[in-house]
Amino acid sequence: MKQQVIISKQFKSDLAKAIAECEHDRIFILVDETTKELCWDLIKDYYCLKGAQVITIGTTDSSKTLETLTHVWESLQQGGATRHSLLINLGGGMVTDLGGFAASTFKRGINFINVPTTLLAMVDASVGGKTGINFGGLKNEIGVFCDANCVILNTNWLKTLDEENLRSGYAEMLKHGLIANEDMWAELIKFNLADPDLQKLSTMLGKSVKVKERIVEKDPHEKGLRKALNLGHTFGHALESWALKRQPILHGYAVAFGLIPELYLAAIKTGFPTDRMHQTVRFIREYYGTLPITCNDYPELIELMYHDKKNRGNEINVTLLGGIGDIRIDQSITENDVKEALDFFREG
Repeated sequence: MKQQVIISKQFKSDLAKAIAECEHDRIFILVDETTKELCWDLIKDYYCLKGAQVITIGTTDSSKTLETLTHVWESLQQGGATRHSLLINLGGGMVTDLGGFAASTFKRGINFINVPTTLLAMVDASVGGKTGINFGGLKNEIGVFCDANCVILNTNWLKTLDEENLRSGYAEMLKHGLIANEDMWAELIKFNLADPDLQKLSTMLGKSVKVKERIVEKDPHEKGLRKALNLGHTFGHALESWALKRQPILHGYAVAFGLIPELYLAAIKTGFPTDRMHQTVRFIREYYGTLPITCNDYPELIELMYHDKKNRGNEINVTLLGGIGDIRIDQSITENDVKEALDFFREG
């Protein structure tokens, strides 16, 4: 069954319809402390949510743990959830990832609806069926592919977002533009992230989600083409894990940072145009800054990259581009390539 993605203009009626289409004897809502405060209050009196039980978890990626997952399972169990219950994940990517995993494993799988409230979750985490938690210090180490019954995207939630979280989500849109086409990339590069126009962003979001949907439909379990979506993520996840032990950064910032060394490698290895590379890097540096890594951090970053799920054998595997929209998956790189690319990231 293809996951239903609704670009919602009338959230209340769209949610009621989505709930009505899901079998449910009880409704549970998963929120983190932030979405409980900023989002739940806006919808808690909806008739379609009458009697819903709220499960609250901690905020940020540091809560995406086995301990939190156990708390969600226990809350479902104690709340009388059955195989016929429904879980609604109201929140950012951490909530939709962890909530989707909890729903897909509880009683061998119950229905769930994703209501992403951050740009990152709208454009990335909530769509495409990836669920999971962090484990052993590694991002998304445990999880399953499982589609939500429905994903409801409504840009009104973005009014609850701070600037940093908006930029975090935008990084995934930038990645989608790079793997899609020149026009989409150009529109994204010209957008004023310092003073974002939410109406325009809503149109761009719709295009961005379609890029991911098209790819996921052709390759749901990441055997080939879906690896295109990993652009920026091999370096990005390593930088994110590195930062987690020091000063944690948002996932989208890690992806933005990961795009810099990967576009550099694309320029020297697969012919990506250097002018496009420099334009993209300038945009990222302007809105995302940089990370204070030194060459002393290279061994740790390389070690983290060897743990990446996309690797085969003992090789570091990345997705590169021959040009905008010209995807080159399964590109092996050496430790020297990594060091050279990180030099560019620090000094380029």
